[in-house]
Amino acid sequence: MPAENSLTFTVPDMTCGHCVRAITGAVVAAYPDAKVEIDLASKRVTVENAGDRAAVASVIEAEGYSPADA
Repeated sequence: MPAENSLTFTVPDMTCGHCVRAITGAVVAAYPDAKVEIDLASKRVTVENAGDRAAVASVIEAEGYSPADA
């Protein structure tokens, strides 16, 4: 179960390990205290200790992906 301060997104265009690394790296670069958990099979990204939903979504979008509410 995600923590209370977590954000979960579905990222349908996340397809491989490179995608996982790109999203993780971008979020951690923007929010150094963030904890990022990714389930590639379900295309879910969970981020704890980061900014608000729109800000984190913008970081993921800047990497070329399409985050949606999970």
